[in-house]
Amino acid sequence: MVGVLGTGAQWRRLRREGLEGVSVATWSLFVYLGAFWIAYGIVERSWTITMGSLLMFPLQIGVLTRLRPWRVPRASWSALGLFVGSCLVPAVLWGWSGGIYGTTVTMTVTRLPQLVELVRRAGAAGVSTGMWLLGAIGSALWVVYYGQTSRWAAFTATLVSGTVSAVIAALALWRHRTSDPVREVRSVVVPVS
Repeated sequence: MVGVLGTGAQWRRLRREGLEGVSVATWSLFVYLGAFWIAYGIVERSWTITMGSLLMFPLQIGVLTRLRPWRVPRASWSALGLFVGSCLVPAVLWGWSGGIYGTTVTMTVTRLPQLVELVRRAGAAGVSTGMWLLGAIGSALWVVYYGQTSRWAAFTATLVSGTVSAVIAALALWRHRTSDPVREVRSVVVPVS
């Protein structure tokens, strides 16, 4: 449910504020990864893993559809290439564990553009702090689950990507607080005495 809330936060932000700062490649990868985790849950016969991704999947598709990926075919094809190379090929070569370890790369790469953008610019326009914070919380819960069920590939993938999500959430929150327009106006106004 935490993942659904996080993805829902992004959906609401898109409807309110528009598409600025939202990546077609990133959301394409989220959709591909969602399908991959659903398949993994089915193969593992884990209702928890299957439903965890299945509940978010319609929202992820909704966000991606709103971004109109057909207008940016290069980003869509690049995302598909990364997914095939880092998830599907390792799964074919080394089984599901290989594919899940491969998701570590993909899940981290999906987060890096957002992190780089937050480091490069002063503000955080277009960044849904709520989505990234809920994503980090959801990852922490999944890390506990995977640790308890000894699914070490999933544990590793989720720990790494969850850590990056937590850093993005913290940086976005800091950027939003320091780039508050009201605060900027107040800092310019000097009392005359």
